[in-house]
Amino acid sequence: MSVVEVNGPSPYQVRIGAAVSRGLADLTVGSRVALIHPASVEFMAGPLRESLDRVFDIEVPDAEAAKTATVLAGCWDRLAAEGMTRGDVVVGLGGGATTDLAGFVAATWMRGVTLIQVPTTVLGMADAAVGGKTGINISAGKNLVGAFHEPKAVLCDTDALAHLPLREMRSGMAEIVKCGFINDPRILSIVENDPVAVLDPASDAFHEVLTRAVQVKASVVAADLTESTSRGTDVGRERLNYGHTLAHAIEAHEHFTWRHGEADAVGMIFAAELSARELGLDRQVVDRTREIMAGLGLLTTFEGTEWAKLRATMNLDKKTRGTMLRFVGISAPGHVTMIEGPDEHELEECFATLAPVVD
Repeated sequence: MSVVEVNGPSPYQVRIGAAVSRGLADLTVGSRVALIHPASVEFMAGPLRESLDRVFDIEVPDAEAAKTATVLAGCWDRLAAEGMTRGDVVVGLGGGATTDLAGFVAATWMRGVTLIQVPTTVLGMADAAVGGKTGINISAGKNLVGAFHEPKAVLCDTDALAHLPLREMRSGMAEIVKCGFINDPRILSIVENDPVAVLDPASDAFHEVLTRAVQVKASVVAADLTESTSRGTDVGRERLNYGHTLAHAIEAHEHFTWRHGEADAVGMIFAAELSARELGLDRQVVDRTREIMAGLGLLTTFEGTEWAKLRATMNLDKKTRGTMLRFVGISAPGHVTMIEGPDEHELEECFATLAPVVD
């Protein structure tokens, strides 16, 4: 087992390893637990229920379908019906969408109750469950409504990943690779050395890159929990959004049929292209980005939505200030710089590089 300390305003631990979810009982002694989860993780929900003294289920839809105002309101109604108090605990058991929703439920119920996250996907473990970002989607875009609410603990039980489809493993690995580009290039080398091994949740290579990614996220959010505005090379939590500006637009226009990591793989290629033009990023790094994504079996092209529609959606990106669009870029792996107000024609040219090559 690995333990990563998140030393923010309310310090907590991220535990990574087989069977770590068994620690939930000790963390909730004396409290009632609202276990929020989709039906797809009943294989974990059942044993956890049996280990807890007082618990009730709130079953929610799978994936992004859970992150709606309707589902959120249903959770609130259930907490009210159960008489949930400030002394009780909300547990998010599932992928990144479930932990986002559960976190927002905990943040808003009685203005904030205790939250414990038990992510069951690579994406949830490496990204969504760590750092206190919570929220839901609306028709205008992804994660536009939410709050910062740190958990009491995060239990990354790698046993859960044995049930995960390969597509989900690949999607989560994209977020781990992102951490390599923004902070820890060693992750990139491990993935390149054996892309098959890092997709095996039982391998040492997977455990190392997951732990490294969590360490990256922990260090970033500890220094900048609420995503203070970044300027130039002084980039705080916004660095975690590398590739996300285009990715979130793709997800919205594809009606959330793309996994987040799938969209972010394409978004990182776009961000690398923009970084080459704006920040002098070596073209070899742009090529390396494509090769890493392709090696993991992720898409490296996109043609599903015309540029004008994607560009309009980007105006609602959380990094936008006024009318100025802002991107996270890199001048080299591990060296992040904000790109503010790039030329519109240049953006369209970068997007054009994502078109599939026709023989």
